[in-house]
Amino acid sequence: MGEAVVVQRHRLPVRTLVAASLGNAIEWYDWTIFATFSIYFATQIFPAGNEALALVNTLATYALAFFFRPLGGYLLGRFADLRGRRTAMVVTIALMAGGSTAIALLPTFSQVGWFAPVLLLLARIAQGLSLGGEVSNASAYLAEIAPPERRGRYSAFFYVSTGTAVLIASLLGFALARTLSAEDLSSFGWRIPFLVGGVLGLAGLWLRRSLAETEQFEQNREKAEKLRTPLLTTLREHPGAVGRLVGFTMLSTLCYYTFFSALTPFAVKQRGADAVDVFLALSIATALFVALQYPMGALSDRFGRRPQLLVWSAATAVLIVPLSTLIGPGLGGLLVVFCVGLGLYTMMTSIAPAVMSELFPTELRGLGIGAWYNLTVAVFGGTAPLVITVLAGSTFFFYVAAGAAVAFLVILTLPETRGAELR
Repeated sequence: MGEAVVVQRHRLPVRTLVAASLGNAIEWYDWTIFATFSIYFATQIFPAGNEALALVNTLATYALAFFFRPLGGYLLGRFADLRGRRTAMVVTIALMAGGSTAIALLPTFSQVGWFAPVLLLLARIAQGLSLGGEVSNASAYLAEIAPPERRGRYSAFFYVSTGTAVLIASLLGFALARTLSAEDLSSFGWRIPFLVGGVLGLAGLWLRRSLAETEQFEQNREKAEKLRTPLLTTLREHPGAVGRLVGFTMLSTLCYYTFFSALTPFAVKQRGADAVDVFLALSIATALFVALQYPMGALSDRFGRRPQLLVWSAATAVLIVPLSTLIGPGLGGLLVVFCVGLGLYTMMTSIAPAVMSELFPTELRGLGIGAWYNLTVAVFGGTAPLVITVLAGSTFFFYVAAGAAVAFLVILTLPETRGAELR
């Protein structure tokens, strides 16, 4: 009789995934609270005489900092390709936590005049550089430690952490809106979440120092060191990868900043929704967003990345405009908007690190994702809150629908990479 074959069940390296993901969660928490609480601190940092202009100036600062993300993606992505993913991730979290602490302690316009918005911009630039490197390096790290047949599952932890961070920011906003008056939120309450972000950053810094470097990086380090013009190399040798990354990232970033950032001030200021209802609806939908990440990642490991991305882009193109008509007073409509929008979005976010990492070889992965992903985010994501404020109507949602249609056509050209070995 033949011996029975014992199949050992795969065990997720939970400690490693949690350490990497918690650091990413803190990064995204710090980044998100700026947009979430902008309606409260705008008149503290800018002249209070014109509330609408103060908000536009604050959102312009938010948008301007995005244009430092490509620089951060390039510098810290290249740094990660040369010095390692772990080292780069320690640098990014230190920059982000420092920026959050600086914002929490900012003097107001009435105290120091135009020096206040200048300091705000400098803090946001530090955070922009940080997040530019964070997305590419955390994505590469998760993809490189994963077995090929489980890369979707491992990648899901990226947005589990991101969603958890946004949920914490939203719940904090809900709690502060319920316990503090609008005057208190504007005078001092908005500083609380930034202080929390600074403290959490220290915990994330400690966790990331314990991470091991990836074997993929160690094996390809010499290749990275020999590259003299790595950014040009991505265009010259991998133009298809660059084009596809830009195409689906355009829609991904529009979805992210529409649902997690732009809709909060839009619903309150332009559609008359109650701030408590908006924060509650966003919190419930974000919990759903987090819960769906791992199942969607597992689904892609079984059926493929491409079909999942096609369903996401097509459904977004068809549904985003009808959903926008439900934004207004009342919890019910807001719940439908946030839950449907973010539920669909999980089909992309759950596998984003895997899809992006599978586009580039290891010696170019940090820089390739970092530069081109962040350039796309700067153009389409950083301007989303400002555009939705300026357009002040359904035109913005037609803009998102058009982006979804373009992304669908780009994804049609994407080769299936489920189960493939990283190059």
